[in-house]
Amino acid sequence: MLRRLVDGHNPHCTDAALPCDGCLGALLVEHSALPDTAEMILEILPGAGRRPNESNCSNLSCCRCPRPIAIAGSAISTADGCTVVVMSWVEVANDVFVKSYGADRVNIAAILGPSGTTVVDTGGSPSEARAIVDELRQRFGKPIVGAINTHAHYDHCFGNSVFAELGVPIIGHQRIPAHFDSFEAPRLAAWRKDPGREPDKAWDQVALVHPSVLVEQATTLTAGGREIACLPISRGHTDTDLAVFVPDARVWMLGDVIEESGPPMFGSGSWPLHWPESLRTLLAGIEPADVIVPGHGRAVDRQFAATQATELHAVADAVRSAWNAGRSIDEALAAAELPWPRWMLHSAFERGFSELSAQG
Repeated sequence: MLRRLVDGHNPHCTDAALPCDGCLGALLVEHSALPDTAEMILEILPGAGRRPNESNCSNLSCCRCPRPIAIAGSAISTADGCTVVVMSWVEVANDVFVKSYGADRVNIAAILGPSGTTVVDTGGSPSEARAIVDELRQRFGKPIVGAINTHAHYDHCFGNSVFAELGVPIIGHQRIPAHFDSFEAPRLAAWRKDPGREPDKAWDQVALVHPSVLVEQATTLTAGGREIACLPISRGHTDTDLAVFVPDARVWMLGDVIEESGPPMFGSGSWPLHWPESLRTLLAGIEPADVIVPGHGRAVDRQFAATQATELHAVADAVRSAWNAGRSIDEALAAAELPWPRWMLHSAFERGFSELSAQG
């Protein structure tokens, strides 16, 4: 099967089986919907722009149109045997580039300095990390001088070992080692015992590598000749969140403290009762014209982040209200009017109830 990730919105998309990637600025097209001759379907032209089809064709990848689409991208094989063409690096601010990788569509950022590149997040597996390294070298032609983890979740740091083997310093929050011990290491061990529990993962070569530089307080680095600020965030998406800020470009990489491609995830190690205030504290230093790169999805602005902080606050209020009223989690979810699906909020109530119970 061939799947392609094509830059551009498809207004005719009727795919109900997946969240429509067209609404995220990209389109997934299955081979089964296209003519049999795969080699005619797409010409991969690194650095090229998309050419429009003629005659108002609604199929953005139709090889029968006289002017087929060319996209900027490269092919990656996935665990399910598909080949995915991913979009090229997008410059979101001066010499700061972003590209999504892997099935989780995690945003990897490249901060270019006069003498080197700093990468923000290392991908969800060694194979992803190697692809990132290869593309950084080919695309920008500069040595990789540093790697920064925005937090400790697998999709952002399971590629650390590849960068460590290259001698690249890895910067991350001081609590990443503790988070690994509590969450990522047990999850990895369970997968190795039974890979079928998460068949989409390719973790056979994963080695959990802690950051070589642990950040305890706001720190400004000079990497590749460019200043980069690393700001620990109080409890939020995790207690390992690190905001990465490039002052001369006014661009922020916030990991999963902000989500654009879907609702925020209250996953392992999240702090739903603290998250909204932590984000609002961070927003005090973010200017209206600043660019914010979320962990997944398109770059956003301060207003988007402020709106999400308000929504997170509503979740925290609902958790506290339900706890004080003595409701069960199911009862609370049924009664609450919140902006995100109930199944995604179940873990928010679980973790919030657990914290409130511990407080006595």
